[in-house]
Amino acid sequence: MSIVEQAPSYVRAISPYVPGKPITELARQMGIPVEKIVKLASNENPLGMSPKARKAVEAALIGVNGGIERYPDQFELIAAIAERHGVAQEQVVLGNGSNDVLDLAARVFLAPGRSAVFSRHAFAVYPLATMSAGAECIAAPAKNYGHDPAAMLAAIRPDTHVVWIANPNNPTGNFLPQAEVRAFIEKIPAHVAVVLDEAYTEYLAPADRADTVAWIKDFPNLLVVRTFSKIYGLAGLRIGYGVGRSEVIDLLNRVRQPFNVNNLALAGALAALDDHAFLAESYESNRRGMEQIVAGLKRLGLEHIPSHGNFVTFEVADTAAVNGRLLKQGVIVRPIGGYGMPNHLRVTIGLEAENQRFLEALQKSL
Repeated sequence: MSIVEQAPSYVRAISPYVPGKPITELARQMGIPVEKIVKLASNENPLGMSPKARKAVEAALIGVNGGIERYPDQFELIAAIAERHGVAQEQVVLGNGSNDVLDLAARVFLAPGRSAVFSRHAFAVYPLATMSAGAECIAAPAKNYGHDPAAMLAAIRPDTHVVWIANPNNPTGNFLPQAEVRAFIEKIPAHVAVVLDEAYTEYLAPADRADTVAWIKDFPNLLVVRTFSKIYGLAGLRIGYGVGRSEVIDLLNRVRQPFNVNNLALAGALAALDDHAFLAESYESNRRGMEQIVAGLKRLGLEHIPSHGNFVTFEVADTAAVNGRLLKQGVIVRPIGGYGMPNHLRVTIGLEAENQRFLEALQKSL
């Protein structure tokens, strides 16, 4: 028996996560200069990172108490997040990106013989985290490509210990009204951990927002997860966080790597948290870009899923051919066949010129 066969069968059954194609990879494959390529595949902020975060990261390299040669101290960022949400510091856990927090939740609450429920077209990390813990995945039927609370409730079994909820959802962009989310959580058994993934919550229109962290007072089984990768523009630094009851966070900290978030990420996130002007600018840029992309898709006669994030998923007849033609023109979008949507592509909202470049390339590719 080979060493590979010594790994648990549930690990060998995992299909590795496939990220959006990097700009440098396409440059190598197609011989296109890097500066000629537009990447709209990974839901990154086209404005980059906040100016305050950039200055903080640069300063952290030569910090007064030592720079990156020192092990990181999470205290300041945890304190700032706790103050922002009106919770105790013991209720906050940091992650190497929000994906790390999702993985921590899976390691704490899942194991062989247990199961987790998520919507059919939800974020790919949910089945990955579930399977890596040896648990069974239960993909509930979707409703208009989004979450169907009734179907998800019906899918919960006695061995279910986690329910994953993405709101807004990636890759579809669907949004479940906050009142419906709360009503859904109220019906989930108290012994089941509810992971509410809000990676795109800052892109919601003000009328759609709610203080979901405040719900933790009513739901001891709720873990709210946020990220600095999207609107804050810190995807490359890898930092996110979770908020829950202190006893839940204590469990996550027991399996968390001691220094899972680096000094530069901590400094950047702390500064970005209070860069309200940059967040407002990013929100408005995304709103205008969304209108531009949606109008362009309609002109081309393409159906799209109404989105509440910083991306749009649209339908095309031959995704492989269209995506291939886009790549040859130096435009990277995201095929999402792995999400059970073989006839759709997802495009991130970019700057005005990038959006126009995409729409022109798409017209030529159809």
